[in-house]
Amino acid sequence: MATYFSSMKQVFINSEEQAYQESVWQPPADIYRIERGWLVKLDLAGIRNEDIHLSIHEQRLVVQGLRRDWIVEAGQQYYSMEIAYNRFRRAIEFPAPLEQARITTKYRDGMLLIWLEVTSQEGL
Repeated sequence: MATYFSSMKQVFINSEEQAYQESVWQPPADIYRIERGWLVKLDLAGIRNEDIHLSIHEQRLVVQGLRRDWIVEAGQQYYSMEIAYNRFRRAIEFPAPLEQARITTKYRDGMLLIWLEVTSQEGL
């Protein structure tokens, strides 16, 4: 019987760890149309700049990264958890290709601002 519970516990722990590692949350985003393209604003509070990665794939902007729970003390127990940690990914589709767009970013007060300036009328 002890072996059964031990193996079930191991299955539960492995499943929980795997789910935690595979879970991906999606940050909220505001998208603005601007004169020369687009402005995307993402709520990425508490994320280190080096943990944010951007990529462009045809008409899609992909922002992904990792938010770490950096306040962890030995022996602490969670009372309530509402903040999403772990890996995040947000893909935003635009009506035209962005591969030639000029990308400028600014990370301010937990908000990531991404300007996608297009040089031709295709991206507008």
